[in-house]
Amino acid sequence: MIERLPSGNARLDGILSGGLVSNAINLLIGVPGSGKTILAQQYAFTNGTVEQPALYISTVSKPLDKIVRFGQTLSFFDVEAVGKRVLYEDIGDDLGRGGLPAVTERIQTLLRERLPGVVVIDSFKALTPYASDAADYRTFLHSLAGAVSAITGSSFWLGEYSGDEIATAPEFAVADSVISLGTRAVGDRSERVLEVLKLRGSDYASGQHGYRVSGEGLDVFPRLADTRDDSIYSLDPERVSTGIPLLDQMLGDGYWPGSTTLCAGPSGIGKTLMGLHFITSGAAQDEPGVIASLQENPSQLQRVAHSFSWTLDGVVEVMYRSPVDIQIDEWIYELLETVERTGARRVLIDSLADLQFASGDRTRFREYMYSLTQRFSRAGVSVFMTSELADLFTATRLSDQGVSHLSDNVLLLQYLRDGASVRRAITVLKTRATKNDTQVREFTITTGGITLGDTIDSRPSTGGAEAEN
Repeated sequence: MIERLPSGNARLDGILSGGLVSNAINLLIGVPGSGKTILAQQYAFTNGTVEQPALYISTVSKPLDKIVRFGQTLSFFDVEAVGKRVLYEDIGDDLGRGGLPAVTERIQTLLRERLPGVVVIDSFKALTPYASDAADYRTFLHSLAGAVSAITGSSFWLGEYSGDEIATAPEFAVADSVISLGTRAVGDRSERVLEVLKLRGSDYASGQHGYRVSGEGLDVFPRLADTRDDSIYSLDPERVSTGIPLLDQMLGDGYWPGSTTLCAGPSGIGKTLMGLHFITSGAAQDEPGVIASLQENPSQLQRVAHSFSWTLDGVVEVMYRSPVDIQIDEWIYELLETVERTGARRVLIDSLADLQFASGDRTRFREYMYSLTQRFSRAGVSVFMTSELADLFTATRLSDQGVSHLSDNVLLLQYLRDGASVRRAITVLKTRATKNDTQVREFTITTGGITLGDTIDSRPSTGGAEAEN
């Protein structure tokens, strides 16, 4: 079995199939401020022991006292461990006096004296200008790689490398793994992303993974892209109520447990209210629920609930985040953790348009929604999602998010003109594996919430809705 080196972050280790391969040379690359030093120190404090300490070596780009001073602001930085489990050394003077040969000699001496299990060189890229030519630099790399490999430990070389240098710089051929920390544009915002470019001797999760730098260090959110899983799993055969009796009948006695429902309609039609019916109906039966809101904040939701004599206290948890300041990777993992922590059986996501805006990419958004709905289905968690339609009276598409095919149930809410008045109507367009009532019914919003009325299929047609491809 391959021995692994933990990072101190379980999700990052998951991306690396259990962690970096031990006793290897690892390159951490990225622009200034991307978190390379923080991640390297995270590895140092996670793996350093008294017998095999972590040795952190600074060169010329970043003063050692600054590395230590800023490191102390991080929760994993253990002051008591410094000088015992984690050792700091500076080789800037050696580099200035004798160039790369002096650096090689000093590092070899430190390795013999300290016998470290982890070695960090920050910044490694800063050593490049001290080579007289390419051959001189390759000789230095060969000597250093041999020295760090001889100690039976793991080393981390940090640096700011451009895309062109990844293909040409010789250290990338020497390295056993390469982890890139960078950013990607999402509208007018930028998000931090981690990508594994190389991991010799091991599999890893490809693609860009979101991360956040905080007082806890690097918190990583793996790209949610679950592959097809044909394994059999059981679901409760007893249906769950929508919270609206006549709608239960239209659906063939409510929703299946673990199903996903898409509720599409124009602004103000009652999508959130229908979702609250679903959540509060479960709460009345002591079923925990989560409202993942990207629109109304907790105070606004409580006001809406109270106006219908409902309560969101007790078994309902509101997870409100602003759509202009969320990273979809982080949001999804927070939702999954909230559902697991609360034991929620029902989830309201309000709304998909805000979530797609945060994702910044249509294909990526579909990957996330497929994976999310599959995970909830396997856990027996029922999901209700809202999607806003631009057209008030004539719906030609259900959504721009491409999620109707992922949904087990699809509800269409519409406005209908009636002379000088406007009425509301609901249609059950889809219920998977169940015969549903497809008639258009009028509904009203009263002090008790949504009340369904008579069918209005005799009225002039106002247009239907096509499912997106």
